Amino acid sequence: MLTDHLLVDLGDDGALRLTFNRPEVLNAFSGELSVALAERLEAAAGDDDVRVVVLTGTGVAFSAGADISGEDAHERFDVRALDAANRIIRAVVGCPKPVVAAVNGVAAGVGCSTALAADLVVAAESASFLLAFARIGLMPDGGTSATVAAAIGRARAMRMALLAEPLTAREAYDAGLISHVAPDAELASLVDKVVARLTRGAPLAQAATKKAVNAATLDQLEGALERERTGQTILLRTDDAAEGMRAFNEQRRPDFKGS
Repeated sequence: MLTDHLLVDLGDDGALRLTFNRPEVLNAFSGELSVALAERLEAAAGDDDVRVVVLTGTGVAFSAGADISGEDAHERFDVRALDAANRIIRAVVGCPKPVVAAVNGVAAGVGCSTALAADLVVAAESASFLLAFARIGLMPDGGTSATVAAAIGRARAMRMALLAEPLTAREAYDAGLISHVAPDAELASLVDKVVARLTRGAPLAQAATKKAVNAATLDQLEGALERERTGQTILLRTDDAAEGMRAFNEQRRPDFKGS
Protein backbone atom coordinates (compact mmCIF):
# COMPACT_ATOMS: atom_id res chain seq x y z
CA MET A 1 0.00 0.00 0.00
CA LEU A 2 1.32 3.42 -0.97
CA THR A 3 0.45 6.14 1.51
CA ASP A 4 1.79 9.49 2.65
CA HIS A 5 1.29 8.25 6.21
CA LEU A 6 4.50 6.21 5.97
CA LEU A 7 7.76 7.47 4.49
CA VAL A 8 9.99 4.74 3.05
CA ASP A 9 13.70 5.10 2.33
CA LEU A 10 16.17 2.32 1.55
CA GLY A 11 19.73 3.58 1.74
CA ASP A 12 22.76 2.28 -0.12
CA ASP A 13 23.92 0.79 3.18
CA GLY A 14 20.89 -1.50 3.34
CA ALA A 15 19.13 0.45 6.08
CA LEU A 16 15.38 0.59 5.43
CA ARG A 17 13.95 3.60 7.25
CA LEU A 18 10.21 3.56 7.85
CA THR A 19 8.99 6.89 9.21
CA PHE A 20 5.51 7.45 10.61
CA ASN A 21 4.33 10.64 8.95
CA ARG A 22 1.25 12.03 10.69
CA PRO A 23 2.88 14.73 12.82
CA GLU A 24 -0.36 16.70 13.12
CA VAL A 25 -1.75 13.90 15.33
CA LEU A 26 1.57 12.85 16.90
CA ASN A 27 1.88 10.02 14.35
CA ALA A 28 -1.19 8.22 15.65
CA PHE A 29 -1.71 4.99 13.74
CA SER A 30 -4.41 5.21 11.09
CA GLY A 31 -5.66 2.15 9.25
CA GLU A 32 -3.59 3.19 6.23
CA LEU A 33 -0.43 3.61 8.27
CA SER A 34 -0.88 0.27 10.03
CA VAL A 35 -1.40 -1.70 6.82
CA ALA A 36 1.45 0.05 5.00
CA LEU A 37 3.83 -0.54 7.92
CA ALA A 38 2.95 -4.22 8.17
CA GLU A 39 3.36 -4.70 4.43
CA ARG A 40 6.77 -3.02 4.37
CA LEU A 41 8.01 -5.02 7.34
CA GLU A 42 6.83 -8.29 5.82
CA ALA A 43 8.46 -7.44 2.50
CA ALA A 44 11.73 -6.51 4.22
CA ALA A 45 11.98 -9.99 5.70
CA GLY A 46 12.63 -11.48 2.27
CA ASP A 47 14.47 -8.56 0.65
CA ASP A 48 18.19 -9.25 0.33
CA ASP A 49 18.85 -5.53 -0.16
CA VAL A 50 17.60 -4.80 3.36
CA ARG A 51 20.14 -5.34 6.15
CA VAL A 52 18.39 -3.49 8.98
CA VAL A 53 15.03 -1.79 9.52
CA VAL A 54 14.69 1.52 11.37
CA LEU A 55 11.34 2.72 12.72
CA THR A 56 10.88 6.36 13.71
CA GLY A 57 8.41 9.24 13.65
CA THR A 58 8.18 12.64 12.04
CA GLY A 59 8.15 15.69 14.29
CA VAL A 60 8.05 15.61 18.07
CA ALA A 61 6.58 12.13 18.61
CA PHE A 62 7.35 8.53 17.78
CA SER A 63 3.66 7.63 17.89
CA ALA A 64 0.81 8.51 20.22
CA GLY A 65 -0.83 5.14 19.52
CA ALA A 66 -4.07 4.30 17.76
CA ASP A 67 -6.02 7.20 16.29
CA ILE A 68 -9.10 7.50 18.51
CA SER A 69 -9.86 11.10 17.62
CA GLY A 70 -13.40 12.10 16.69
CA GLU A 71 -16.83 11.79 18.28
CA ASP A 72 -17.48 8.28 16.91
CA ALA A 73 -14.13 6.82 17.91
CA HIS A 74 -15.67 4.04 20.01
CA GLU A 75 -17.74 2.95 17.02
CA ARG A 76 -14.85 3.04 14.52
CA PHE A 77 -12.22 1.37 16.70
CA ASP A 78 -12.80 -2.36 16.48
CA VAL A 79 -11.12 -5.74 16.07
CA ARG A 80 -9.65 -4.68 12.74
CA ALA A 81 -7.34 -2.27 14.55
CA LEU A 82 -6.27 -5.08 16.90
CA ASP A 83 -5.53 -7.40 14.00
CA ALA A 84 -3.51 -4.67 12.27
CA ALA A 85 -1.49 -4.06 15.44
CA ASN A 86 -0.84 -7.77 15.91
CA ARG A 87 0.26 -8.06 12.29
CA ILE A 88 2.82 -5.29 12.87
CA ILE A 89 4.18 -6.88 16.04
CA ARG A 90 4.48 -10.29 14.42
CA ALA A 91 6.28 -8.70 11.46
CA VAL A 92 8.76 -6.87 13.71
CA VAL A 93 9.56 -9.87 15.88
CA GLY A 94 9.53 -12.34 13.00
CA CYS A 95 11.71 -10.29 10.67
CA PRO A 96 15.13 -11.97 10.37
CA LYS A 97 16.76 -8.55 9.98
CA PRO A 98 17.50 -6.43 13.07
CA VAL A 99 14.78 -3.87 13.75
CA VAL A 100 15.76 -0.63 15.48
CA ALA A 101 13.22 1.76 16.98
CA ALA A 102 14.56 5.33 16.97
CA VAL A 103 12.22 6.86 19.51
CA ASN A 104 12.30 10.61 19.02
CA GLY A 105 9.43 11.50 21.35
CA VAL A 106 6.45 10.00 23.12
CA ALA A 107 5.69 6.35 22.36
CA ALA A 108 2.21 5.56 23.68
CA GLY A 109 -0.35 2.81 23.22
CA VAL A 110 0.32 0.74 20.13
CA GLY A 111 3.17 3.12 19.34
CA CYS A 112 4.82 1.95 22.55
CA SER A 113 3.99 -1.65 21.67
CA THR A 114 5.66 -1.29 18.28
CA ALA A 115 8.78 0.34 19.70
CA LEU A 116 9.21 -2.30 22.40
CA ALA A 117 8.84 -5.14 19.90
CA ALA A 118 12.00 -3.90 18.15
CA ASP A 119 15.32 -5.59 18.79
CA LEU A 120 17.07 -2.37 19.82
CA VAL A 121 15.34 0.74 21.12
CA VAL A 122 17.35 3.96 20.85
CA ALA A 123 15.55 6.85 22.54
CA ALA A 124 16.04 10.56 22.96
CA GLU A 125 16.16 11.74 26.57
CA SER A 126 12.91 13.67 26.05
CA ALA A 127 11.11 10.53 24.87
CA SER A 128 8.72 8.60 27.07
CA PHE A 129 7.02 5.22 27.06
CA LEU A 130 3.37 4.93 28.06
CA LEU A 131 0.87 2.10 28.09
CA ALA A 132 -2.07 4.49 28.04
CA PHE A 133 -4.81 1.91 27.57
CA ALA A 134 -6.13 2.05 31.16
CA ARG A 135 -6.88 5.74 30.70
CA ILE A 136 -9.57 4.89 28.14
CA GLY A 137 -10.97 1.74 29.71
CA LEU A 138 -8.93 -0.74 27.68
CA MET A 139 -6.09 -3.22 28.30
CA PRO A 140 -2.58 -3.21 26.84
CA ASP A 141 -2.25 -4.84 23.45
CA GLY A 142 0.37 -5.19 20.74
CA GLY A 143 2.02 -7.93 22.77
CA THR A 144 3.05 -5.66 25.64
CA SER A 145 1.61 -8.02 28.24
CA ALA A 146 4.54 -10.22 27.19
CA THR A 147 7.27 -7.87 25.95
CA VAL A 148 7.19 -5.45 28.88
CA ALA A 149 7.09 -8.14 31.55
CA ALA A 150 9.91 -10.01 29.77
CA ALA A 151 12.07 -6.88 29.87
CA ILE A 152 11.38 -5.36 33.29
CA GLY A 153 9.46 -7.95 35.32
CA ARG A 154 5.89 -8.40 36.47
CA ALA A 155 5.79 -5.66 39.10
CA ARG A 156 7.00 -2.87 36.83
CA ALA A 157 4.85 -4.16 33.98
CA MET A 158 1.77 -4.06 36.21
CA ARG A 159 2.62 -0.52 37.27
CA MET A 160 2.89 0.65 33.68
CA ALA A 161 -0.27 -1.20 32.62
CA LEU A 162 -2.64 -0.66 35.54
CA LEU A 163 -1.65 2.88 36.50
CA ALA A 164 -0.78 4.07 32.97
CA GLU A 165 2.33 5.73 34.34
CA PRO A 166 4.83 6.84 31.72
CA LEU A 167 8.50 6.03 31.95
CA THR A 168 10.99 8.61 30.80
CA ALA A 169 13.66 7.40 28.40
CA ARG A 170 16.22 7.43 31.21
CA GLU A 171 13.90 5.46 33.53
CA ALA A 172 13.17 3.00 30.72
CA TYR A 173 16.88 2.52 30.11
CA ASP A 174 17.67 2.05 33.80
CA ALA A 175 14.84 -0.49 34.08
CA GLY A 176 16.13 -2.50 31.13
CA LEU A 177 13.17 -1.70 28.88
CA ILE A 178 15.24 -0.07 26.12
CA SER A 179 18.80 -0.53 24.91
CA HIS A 180 20.09 3.05 24.38
CA VAL A 181 19.35 6.61 25.45
CA ALA A 182 20.94 9.81 24.19
CA PRO A 183 20.58 13.58 24.52
CA ASP A 184 18.04 14.77 21.98
CA ALA A 185 20.65 16.50 19.85
CA GLU A 186 22.68 13.28 19.66
CA LEU A 187 19.86 10.84 18.87
CA ALA A 188 20.37 10.81 15.09
CA SER A 189 24.11 10.33 15.48
CA LEU A 190 23.70 7.41 17.89
CA VAL A 191 21.08 5.77 15.66
CA ASP A 192 23.46 6.08 12.70
CA LYS A 193 26.26 4.45 14.70
CA VAL A 194 24.04 1.56 15.79
CA VAL A 195 22.72 1.07 12.26
CA ALA A 196 26.26 1.19 10.80
CA ARG A 197 27.40 -1.57 13.15
CA LEU A 198 24.40 -3.69 12.23
CA THR A 199 24.77 -3.23 8.47
CA ARG A 200 28.41 -4.32 8.74
CA GLY A 201 27.46 -7.37 10.77
CA ALA A 202 26.96 -10.95 9.61
CA PRO A 203 23.32 -11.30 8.48
CA LEU A 204 23.00 -15.03 9.16
CA ALA A 205 24.44 -14.67 12.65
CA GLN A 206 22.15 -11.74 13.37
CA ALA A 207 19.09 -13.69 12.24
CA ALA A 208 20.07 -16.72 14.33
CA THR A 209 20.77 -14.54 17.37
CA LYS A 210 17.45 -12.73 17.11
CA LYS A 211 15.56 -16.00 16.73
CA ALA A 212 17.30 -17.57 19.73
CA VAL A 213 16.89 -14.60 22.09
CA ASN A 214 13.23 -14.16 21.15
CA ALA A 215 12.56 -17.87 21.63
CA ALA A 216 14.09 -17.69 25.11
CA THR A 217 12.37 -14.48 26.23
CA LEU A 218 9.21 -14.07 24.15
CA ASP A 219 7.93 -17.63 24.07
CA GLN A 220 4.62 -16.33 25.45
CA LEU A 221 4.19 -13.63 22.79
CA GLU A 222 1.80 -15.50 20.51
CA GLY A 223 -0.42 -16.44 23.43
CA ALA A 224 -0.29 -12.86 24.68
CA LEU A 225 -1.39 -11.50 21.31
CA GLU A 226 -4.37 -13.83 21.25
CA ARG A 227 -5.34 -13.13 24.87
CA GLU A 228 -5.06 -9.39 24.27
CA ARG A 229 -7.19 -9.67 21.14
CA THR A 230 -9.92 -11.55 23.02
CA GLY A 231 -9.87 -9.27 26.04
CA GLN A 232 -9.70 -6.06 24.05
CA THR A 233 -12.54 -7.14 21.76
CA ILE A 234 -14.76 -7.60 24.82
CA LEU A 235 -13.63 -4.33 26.40
CA LEU A 236 -14.28 -2.37 23.21
CA ARG A 237 -17.98 -3.19 23.57
CA THR A 238 -18.22 -1.77 27.09
CA ASP A 239 -19.66 1.53 28.21
CA ASP A 240 -16.38 2.25 29.99
CA ALA A 241 -14.43 2.13 26.72
CA ALA A 242 -16.93 4.43 25.03
CA GLU A 243 -16.69 6.81 27.98
CA GLY A 244 -12.91 6.64 27.95
CA MET A 245 -12.70 7.63 24.30
CA ARG A 246 -15.28 10.40 24.74
CA ALA A 247 -13.33 11.75 27.70
CA PHE A 248 -10.10 11.61 25.71
CA ASN A 249 -11.58 13.68 22.92
CA GLU A 250 -13.25 16.08 25.36
CA GLN A 251 -10.00 16.39 27.33
CA ARG A 252 -11.53 15.47 30.69
CA ARG A 253 -11.23 12.73 33.27
CA PRO A 254 -13.37 9.68 32.42
CA ASP A 255 -16.13 8.51 34.76
CA PHE A 256 -15.88 4.72 34.64
CA LYS A 257 -18.84 2.68 35.96
CA GLY A 258 -17.60 -0.87 35.43
CA SER A 259 -20.10 -1.61 32.70
